[in-house]
Amino acid sequence: MDKLIDKMVDTRWFMKIVALILALFLFDSVYDADKELKEINVPGQQDSAIIEDVPVKSYYDTENLVVTGTPDTVDLSLEGPKSHLESAKKQQNFEVYVDLTNAEIGSQRVEIKIRDISDKLDVTINPQYADVTVHEKVTQEFKVDAEFNNSLLGEGYTAEAASAEPKTVKITGAKEVIERISFVKATLDVKGPITETIADDATVRVLDREMNKLDVIVEPQVIRVTVPVKQLSKTVPVTIVRNGEPQDGVTINSIKLDVNEASITGREDILNETESVRVEVDVSKIEKDTVLTLPVIIPDGISAVDPKTVKASVDVSTEENAGKEEEGSTDEPAEETQAQDQEVTKTFSSLAINLAGLSEEYEAALKNPASGRTSITVTGKSSRVQDLKADDFNLYLSLADLGEGDHEVPINADGPSGVDIKPAASKATITITKKDEA
Repeated sequence: MDKLIDKMVDTRWFMKIVALILALFLFDSVYDADKELKEINVPGQQDSAIIEDVPVKSYYDTENLVVTGTPDTVDLSLEGPKSHLESAKKQQNFEVYVDLTNAEIGSQRVEIKIRDISDKLDVTINPQYADVTVHEKVTQEFKVDAEFNNSLLGEGYTAEAASAEPKTVKITGAKEVIERISFVKATLDVKGPITETIADDATVRVLDREMNKLDVIVEPQVIRVTVPVKQLSKTVPVTIVRNGEPQDGVTINSIKLDVNEASITGREDILNETESVRVEVDVSKIEKDTVLTLPVIIPDGISAVDPKTVKASVDVSTEENAGKEEEGSTDEPAEETQAQDQEVTKTFSSLAINLAGLSEEYEAALKNPASGRTSITVTGKSSRVQDLKADDFNLYLSLADLGEGDHEVPINADGPSGVDIKPAASKATITITKKDEA
């Protein structure tokens, strides 16, 4: 048997038959008719997808031109093999663009294109075209108006003009847009109430005449805005108010205060209306010379006063220690003479401040007091003061030899002789400008 097998192996035809049989077995194990049919049936793997908000890149001369009208994003509709679709959706390594490298200034319609995407995918871009305008690029420097909301100020506080740092910015955009610029503003966004100077960053806004925001490039986009804030205050005279009647045999010769003026703080409208504060002396309880510590009484709307108290020195005469001037004289004339000789204080409010000596080529405006009026305190003998009226006095500023600008000028007061006149404010601030030539 072994010899027979050896003889068959040595036979050339036997080996060919064996090789053929082995080849048939191998073919049958590898070849699958159904599988081949599936590979051919490609339409079963086709799919579609939509990719939304794909950014659009614009290519043009950015140094000299500005382009408007190009959409920021587009939507893509894709069709093709599922594997390619999934890859495109996940990686998005393609580019949607508009080629304006050879575009001329003016309006035109351009096609939105895509590149670096598989050629096995059918792509539809929505929108397919864009109506764009190519403008000449312009850069100009503009002054920034710094602002903030005055209503946020705390009660009794005022603010000076807001300032910007830097004061100017460079604005770049289409020539037609730059020409429409009417306002360049930086508004401070803070919370109130504001009771001290504030400084913070603010974004620059560029607006047209109708306050519409313009599409431009601002450099720098954020600047520093400072608003000086201070407390509203005013100096007014302290007046004496006598309450009650002196006791029998007691005469109040005079009442003098150690402080005749006080600084008050409050809302601007209340300050403008307030011409004085007061102390009240109850003379019905005074029997001898005395010094009283009294509170300074302020009107409604005034939030603070300095000083809060003053000392009042009361000079008193009584019948027991009153000397007889001459024998046989009656008491009544002596009391009348004494009343007339006592020193009293009287306040006249809201007197106009006049301007004197100003050259004809100039005009002047009072800045402080803004109302152009102030009060005066008149001190003198009762017989001299009691019949005085506001018309008896003249307040004025001497503006001779003063030129353009802001000046602090003493307030002069003229009035009847024999009395001491003291304005509530010793000085006024005035602005002098040159008259416009006709």
